[in-house]
Amino acid sequence: QVQLVESGGGLVQAGDSLRLACAASGRTFTNDVMGWFRQAPGKEREFVAAISRAGISTYYADSVKGRFTISRDNAKNTVSLQMNSLKPEGTAVYYCAAETWDVRTATAYGYWGQGTQVTVST
Repeated sequence: QVQLVESGGGLVQAGDSLRLACAASGRTFTNDVMGWFRQAPGKEREFVAAISRAGISTYYADSVKGRFTISRDNAKNTVSLQMNSLKPEGTAVYYCAAETWDVRTATAYGYWGQGTQVTVST
């Protein structure tokens, strides 16, 4: 059974940093794009960041560019999201996703984690 399991969420203050991790099991995603999305209450799931299979190319939403960094460790089958200078509008459930034909489109991803809550207080 293929699973993506996120960890690292929590409650932080504006300006703080947080590092999310996603561990894949059941198959390797070495040859697949992996990404992060987030969904705030009452809003649609939105793209945050993605990384190519070799980690050479990275993609970011304009709202997080310069503050968030996505990385992957193919040997460990993991992908991480370092989030710096967090803002209250970043409060959401963050989801890890894998295998896609369009890095910025949620419905294009084939595998999803269960999500981890990130809450940023003022």
